[in-house]
Amino acid sequence: MSRRISSRENPVFRQLLRITTSARERRQLAVSFIEGVHLCQSYRARFGAPRQVIHTAQASQHPEARVLIEQALNSPLSVETSGLPGGHCIELGDGLFGELSQVEHGIGIAYVIDTPVAVMPSVIDDDCVYLDGLQDPGNVGTILRTCAAVGVSRVITAPGTAWCWSPKVLRAGMGAHFALAIHESIGWDQLAPLLRVPVMATAPQADRTVWAADLSAPRLWLFGAEGSGLNPARSGPGMHWVSLPQRPAVESLNVAVAAAVCLFEQLRQRSQPG
Repeated sequence: MSRRISSRENPVFRQLLRITTSARERRQLAVSFIEGVHLCQSYRARFGAPRQVIHTAQASQHPEARVLIEQALNSPLSVETSGLPGGHCIELGDGLFGELSQVEHGIGIAYVIDTPVAVMPSVIDDDCVYLDGLQDPGNVGTILRTCAAVGVSRVITAPGTAWCWSPKVLRAGMGAHFALAIHESIGWDQLAPLLRVPVMATAPQADRTVWAADLSAPRLWLFGAEGSGLNPARSGPGMHWVSLPQRPAVESLNVAVAAAVCLFEQLRQRSQPG
């Protein structure tokens, strides 16, 4: 049976509130908070049981949420320990769950999970994306979702990029995180010696358009910050630049849109018969 908590002053609830509101707390505990049936199902399919299941009484009546709750109650962690205050399965009143939630009109189920940490390979010879200082969580999550959609399974972020496991990025990613190897806070000086693939980036003045580039082989796509764009230090003789054709009505594209154009063109080229 789930442990029921109805008081806001309960120390278990206070701990959950710190997890959902404090990036520092999440980093110290190496946990993340994911909410909603789809994210919880995606996590469980990839990694198995979470550290904790948090739910409302109403969620117990929802068919898919009820399965997730029953899986938690039947887990060995239910009789051992989740390693967090409160045990493995916690039922909260609607008001308390609402204080943790960032989802409007949600079903009332969430997981506290061990934040996945991918091991950086000794060389990088597969497709990957490097996010260099992107600060908008929606953009980061959208790019992660695009990467999963086109089959780019490795994403690397520079220091200063929005944390991929923050609640807003998780929500924008819609489960894409669990199909990716994500490496965070990796400086370019750490990454560059590992690369065995060409580096691609976009620039309005580039002579070659993305449509004209040969994208058949693995490569690293580099996307810069929303306001300042790509760090000038990334420029060099090994960089391959492409432009995105557009009408003059706007100066530039949103970085998540630009990433989608490039990555789907890559997928299109590789999907051509013959």
